[in-house]
Amino acid sequence: MSSIPHLKYHIDDKNLFETAKDIILHAKPNWERSDIKFKVFDEGITNKLVGGYRGASFAQAKDVVLIRVYGEKTDLIIDRNAEKQNMSELAEAGMCPPVYATFDNGLVYGFAPGVTLDEKTVRDETIRKLIAKEMARLHTVNLRHIPCRKSALFDKLREWLKIMPDSFSNPKMNETFKEKILKKEDLEKELSELEKCIESLGYPAVFSHNDLLLKNIIYNKEEGKVTFIDQEYGMYNYQPFDIGNHFCEYAGIGDVTDYSLYPDQDYQLPWIREYLQEWSRLTGGAEVMDADVWKMYCGVNKCALAAHFFWAIWGLIQAKYSAIDFDYLGYAIIRFEEYFARKNEFLSLQ
Repeated sequence: MSSIPHLKYHIDDKNLFETAKDIILHAKPNWERSDIKFKVFDEGITNKLVGGYRGASFAQAKDVVLIRVYGEKTDLIIDRNAEKQNMSELAEAGMCPPVYATFDNGLVYGFAPGVTLDEKTVRDETIRKLIAKEMARLHTVNLRHIPCRKSALFDKLREWLKIMPDSFSNPKMNETFKEKILKKEDLEKELSELEKCIESLGYPAVFSHNDLLLKNIIYNKEEGKVTFIDQEYGMYNYQPFDIGNHFCEYAGIGDVTDYSLYPDQDYQLPWIREYLQEWSRLTGGAEVMDADVWKMYCGVNKCALAAHFFWAIWGLIQAKYSAIDFDYLGYAIIRFEEYFARKNEFLSLQ
């Protein structure tokens, strides 16, 4: 929003910490430069992230400022202005930390205290109920800066398909790409088929996070709450998408991705009921019936296919441009393999 200042700084690997101190002092003018220490978060696969703090240790810090340095060419896939506005309005609603400022290739914002989740803690009964309720709460938010309240999913995917690479300069990567990835025209046909199916479900578009992987959910045990962080991919989307995408993330990411961890029907139905009951409470809806839960279950799993498609195309673009050390091509292949492995099963649900 216009109230968020822009600072004329550019961070690179050579000046990371010194420039980060300059930026932090704009957000926290009462801090002393010599007191600022840093923690580097190395789990992200889109951007670089460091946390500035004061005190003996990061764990004991009372106040933390996060500096996000945008990944190379990520402006091809992420609308950074929309991200800033999303975060600003969600902060007003008490749903994410405040945004302090932007700089030429990044963002400065607040820290949500707590712990990130893993493949075990995400299944904890207390935590999963908090996630379901927080997701329902997020889905009731109407952001002022987005006038068109319809799903942007397939428009976004078609934009990404246009910039998806046709080849790689690395011969080994290129050989793997040609062998494992469908041609672009075949992917376009697949996308149209998926769009027709999901559009026919008739779900409303709600503001969605769209990237609720386990490390983007912070659990604060003392406060009994969860916070969703990193709103880079936030946009209006079909209501079941966030749930389906979140369930896909139970598999983990990178070398440990294991889709046998995708929640089965017995797990999903109570989770979805929890979500729908909170959604109904917040929107003044009717009592949630078994048929409502089943209908959403069908939509969630169809949207899980869309999530696989989304992150597979994302992975191919990142494989072309990102400087982060991550096997994006391998990840894209894994997501497409899971898409085709579950496609007939999920599309047949009714």
